[in-house]
Amino acid sequence: MQQFLEYIAVIAFVIVFFWTRDVFLATAVLLIAITAQVAFYKLSGRPLSNELKITFWLSLILGGLTLVLRDETFIQWKPSIVSWAMALALVGAMWFAKLLVLKKMLGSAIATEDVVWRKLTYGWTLGLTANGFINLWVVYNYSMETWVTFKFIGLIGLQLLYVVIMMVYLLRIGAIKEDDAVSATQSKNEKSTEA
Repeated sequence: MQQFLEYIAVIAFVIVFFWTRDVFLATAVLLIAITAQVAFYKLSGRPLSNELKITFWLSLILGGLTLVLRDETFIQWKPSIVSWAMALALVGAMWFAKLLVLKKMLGSAIATEDVVWRKLTYGWTLGLTANGFINLWVVYNYSMETWVTFKFIGLIGLQLLYVVIMMVYLLRIGAIKEDDAVSATQSKNEKSTEA
């Protein structure tokens, strides 16, 4: 349920866009939905994930610019900037604060050495950086309809692919057993909304 809540604003954006074919109306709905989502979390005492905080502020800024300047480029760049910000947060926390964010999120489900957590951090940083560039490639080479579909299906699919790659890596080095891989994936999905 909590994972669904994380994507409700994006789902609203996609539905309104494909119903109306109006990216500006869809952007306005996105801003309303993500603001309502954050308000719901605050009022119910639920913690905001770092991803949601980043997404909220970038949605307000880039969505606002999209609406004020009537230029969809700002909202199309948002997934890239969010991905790059999360990549920077992962590697920056590791380099400067000596904090392994993935270990903090998944450490209760996966017991492994810090060297493995550092490799996973670099892997996710690489994947998130790639997401940003892939998004821009779709923005500048395909139609708005294709980009909206990619934003919803493609980017989520890429993140699931990275989870699978991470689980396969952890299985191959013996950091987890097959039964643990399923519970770790579930734990990552739950914890990502709490971090």
